[in-house]
Amino acid sequence: MLVDGYNIIFAWDSLKELAKIDLAAARGKLADILCNYQGYKQCELILVFDAYKVEGNPGEIMKYHNIHVVYTREAETADHYIEKTVRRIAKEHDVIVATSDALEQVIIMGQGAHRMSAAGLKEEIESVIEQMKDDYPKQEELIRITCLIILKRILPKRWSESDLVLIRKSGLYKNGITGCFNTTSLMLIYLY
Repeated sequence: MLVDGYNIIFAWDSLKELAKIDLAAARGKLADILCNYQGYKQCELILVFDAYKVEGNPGEIMKYHNIHVVYTREAETADHYIEKTVRRIAKEHDVIVATSDALEQVIIMGQGAHRMSAAGLKEEIESVIEQMKDDYPKQEELIRITCLIILKRILPKRWSESDLVLIRKSGLYKNGITGCFNTTSLMLIYLY
């Protein structure tokens, strides 16, 4: 998936309002939203921002958590970068481009990509958030059961009673399983 960053920022009301105050914060917020989306969908995601007006700018491609963020070079628009990338990869991969730029949508569709409007991307992300909320209790219960099994098998054998007392006092280990992420982290530190 390729995302036209500024197109999305200025199409979503919340990001548009944030951009009026701090454009960098709006870029960061969009990047964070897309990182969460990518984490759930497990798709390759490239977020593209125009930097073509920045004199002497060589462009930059960076990894931001689990997505790629591109700042185009001088004299290269986000549209041009997206078109060039779609032309290169659409024959071998299923590519979606998120933009509400009508001309850009026509061009990328002609190159074999699928289009998604800014509103469509927002709906998709909201749908993923709802799916994540539905999945979370199931995952949380599985994690708790796994932690309980690990704690019952490993803790009594590896840690002294005084270690367990310290863990209980710290609040990381309550009622046998609450706070298992922190307790598991402590276990891993202890084991290594």
